[in-house]
Amino acid sequence: MKKWIICIVLLCCVACNKPKPLLSKLPDDAVVLAFGDSLTYGTGASAEHDYPYILSQMIGREVINSGVPGEISSEGRERLPTELDEYQPHLLILIHGGNDILRKLPAEQTRDNLKAMINEAKQRNIQVVMLGVPKFGLVLLHSAEFYTELAESEGIANDLEALPTILASNELKSDTVHPNDKGYQRLAETIAALLQQQGAL
Repeated sequence: MKKWIICIVLLCCVACNKPKPLLSKLPDDAVVLAFGDSLTYGTGASAEHDYPYILSQMIGREVINSGVPGEISSEGRERLPTELDEYQPHLLILIHGGNDILRKLPAEQTRDNLKAMINEAKQRNIQVVMLGVPKFGLVLLHSAEFYTELAESEGIANDLEALPTILASNELKSDTVHPNDKGYQRLAETIAALLQQQGAL
């Protein structure tokens, strides 16, 4: 009897310690806005192999591709409010800042712009998922530090390892900074798994 009680108590402790999902379930008719630069647009992919298109097929919701190649975070910050108001998405997937890193723009500036984008969504009660972009160099192991800072300070669902892992593999990239078809497939699968894990699906 005592053993059963101990087991029940332990199970309750495990359940209590399980992190609370950061996202609420998306309705079947939900609109998802994939916002970013060339990584969202799908540079390096063949037709219909950008990650928003693949993700839409996987999760059964409309995913709008709002990626602009070459865009820096200050430009994205200006563009996002109009996109949010036009499409009124239930969820924003934010992959931005890579061009800032390539141009060696100040990290504080990029972080502030991304934070402003996150807040634009929050002010409209739009859920946010953020993916980190690595510092591009000889070794692509980790997202830039400001993504970690933002994920913690803003308390948003995030994946900071997917893109560094993809861009570190020659089999998954079309050039040094863009995935290929297989890479975008992997990215979509990772995001779908994150949405599932965080309660959106």
